[in-house]
Amino acid sequence: MSDQVTATGPGEEVGGGAKGRGRAGVVRAWFEAQGRAALLAWAVLRALPRPRRYLHATIQQAYQMGIRSLPLVLIMAVLGGMLVTMQAVTQFTGSVPVWVVGSVLAAGILTELGPVLTGIVLVGRVGASIAAELASMRVSEQIDALLSLGRDPVPILVVPRILAGLLVLPPLVVLADAVGIAAGWVAGLIFVDGLTSADVLYGMRYSFYPFMLVYSVLKAMAFGVTITFISCFIGLEAAGGATGVGRTTTRAVVATTLALMVIDLLFVPML
Repeated sequence: MSDQVTATGPGEEVGGGAKGRGRAGVVRAWFEAQGRAALLAWAVLRALPRPRRYLHATIQQAYQMGIRSLPLVLIMAVLGGMLVTMQAVTQFTGSVPVWVVGSVLAAGILTELGPVLTGIVLVGRVGASIAAELASMRVSEQIDALLSLGRDPVPILVVPRILAGLLVLPPLVVLADAVGIAAGWVAGLIFVDGLTSADVLYGMRYSFYPFMLVYSVLKAMAFGVTITFISCFIGLEAAGGATGVGRTTTRAVVATTLALMVIDLLFVPML
């Protein structure tokens, strides 16, 4: 009996030490990843003073991100605007004046749904694509080939995507805001008894203030940089062949979605 206790005791200690080392390894790996992300951000900033190296690629990326994403962004904006109106009708019917629907519509679309829905569309369409492209280039050693030729992959692959996200997302959000408000307006006229266009306009004027537009555009710029930078970083970290590309794409979508929600939460107390 004493031998069994003696044999079990050290085993438990060794297991606990292994778990402790495992946790320490995870923490260390996380800090190392943050360091590599900081180095990538610094490399991006260093490459910005030389626009000739990335200007043409930035225009191409902006077309891919903006024009190709526009139909889906507008569809999401229409659905979002109608959803806001229907929720306002459901919650406030019989308790408040009907013009409140216009106030809820303008405030909800401009400050939240317009930027967030557009950002989520770009996460699924653009962020996943960026991560998959760079991950494929990493596992197929195309990035290593660039380095062996003395070419810096950051201004070629990373900077155009980040600048394109920064430039494209604000106009997409402005269009989404306009389309969402128009769709909610039409839905209100159709589904709300006694609601007129004059009521909707009065409600919008009652709750609208110019900083809402600035707030929406600033949030769009933050979302654009976040989506593209995180997707580029995770894509460049890929390893493990085709399976690694799949895991990298999933990680990029999850990480960028969480980052958008955190940034959206932080915008409220900051601005």
